[in-house]
Amino acid sequence: MCLAIPAQVVELQEQGMARVRVGESQTYLTASMLLLPEPPKVGDYVIVHAGFALHSLTPEQAQESLAALREVAEAIEGQKPLF
Repeated sequence: MCLAIPAQVVELQEQGMARVRVGESQTYLTASMLLLPEPPKVGDYVIVHAGFALHSLTPEQAQESLAALREVAEAIEGQKPLF
């Protein structure tokens, strides 16, 4: 199973690449934006998988996805039940 993570565009780079911040972490990646129908702007959210932005998200969608991922992580770590 693969997992695509919401990320925020923090810097646009050459050749359709962008530096993105993964979730709310201090992890930054460089990802291709070439699969998106429209180029993102700095501050936009995208779903990133395997080095490619797969689609854009609204800030609300990104926060909902991140909250769901946090719940799953907490459940796996035994801190909180999933149901």
